[in-house]
Amino acid sequence: MPAYRYTEAADLLGVSDDTIRRWGDQGRFTPTRTASGAAAIDGADLAALAVELADGADDPARAHARSARNQFRGIVTRVVADTVMAQVELCCGPFRVVSLISTEAVRDLGLEVGVVAVAGVKSTNVTLEVGP
Repeated sequence: MPAYRYTEAADLLGVSDDTIRRWGDQGRFTPTRTASGAAAIDGADLAALAVELADGADDPARAHARSARNQFRGIVTRVVADTVMAQVELCCGPFRVVSLISTEAVRDLGLEVGVVAVAGVKSTNVTLEVGP
């Protein structure tokens, strides 16, 4: 199983290096070392943390029932709207998510820059690539 340096693990989870360090100190995973001696987290432990975060275990506001599995919580960074349609951009950890929705929905939801929102993604085609 691969081990990931804290910086890389933090980037993958969308948290800070300090958060990863703190979680290791708190016993949420067993810290390990890379071959060069850098602090690291085992791939299986990292995967377990990712699932835990995706399930909303750290955020009681997110721990309610949902029908969609692929959800990204983030902050609205841009809204471009005309009379009918709007483009809403969210920053969700290290990811940028863009949604095209009606301008009426933007008004009803109160979406504007700085508002926290959850993007639900539903797709019939998902591709996967192995990252470096």
